[in-house]
Amino acid sequence: MVQPRRLIPPVNFLTRPDRAQYTEYDTQHDIEGGDVIMSIRHALLALLSEGPKYGLQLREEFEARTGEVWPLNVGQVYTTLQRLERDGMVESDDDADPGPQKGFRITADGAEELAGWLRTPPDLASPPRDELVIKILVAVRLPGVDVHEVIQAHRRYLVELMQQWTRLKEEEADLDLGLALVVDAELYRLDSVVRWLDTADGRLKRAALEPPATAKTPAAPQIRRRTGVRR
Repeated sequence: MVQPRRLIPPVNFLTRPDRAQYTEYDTQHDIEGGDVIMSIRHALLALLSEGPKYGLQLREEFEARTGEVWPLNVGQVYTTLQRLERDGMVESDDDADPGPQKGFRITADGAEELAGWLRTPPDLASPPRDELVIKILVAVRLPGVDVHEVIQAHRRYLVELMQQWTRLKEEEADLDLGLALVVDAELYRLDSVVRWLDTADGRLKRAALEPPATAKTPAAPQIRRRTGVRR
């Protein structure tokens, strides 16, 4: 099995000026973050739906199912299990002492929660507060900053990152299914960001050649109302 550290491409290929500009896109997601916490919660429910398991077993199976991209410590597993038990989603062995051999099983409420979560689309109605998008928007108006240079610094990093993911995919021809899906998802995600940077670069170059637009009624408020962007 490929170890998680091998999935984190190095960043030392960047030149010194670049390092102050790029956004690091790696796989070390904040495991305590809101969306990830919900994923852990429901991933544990999914594992328990296969049958009773104990904490250490759940951690090992979680990492195996996610291609070892999201390492999880035992403490996080037991904290999540305690919350699930508090909420009536799982039950534990009443006669077992707290520890690595304490077994847990899913309840009917937990199974219902899991089924609902699997079929609930993620909230994609509102544009995400993406750090890279914010950096480009700031660079456009910031005196003394070449926004095109900023864009290219990010693009160089992302292309190198894609190349490393591609090499991993080629070198590990016998990837397990979970890891293969993760690698594919990461390549598609990074490709979409690179394409957005190229589009933004072209749009900004065209805008620089056009005369200033006359004042018009802005459409932004209508967009905000329609997409529900938070102000």
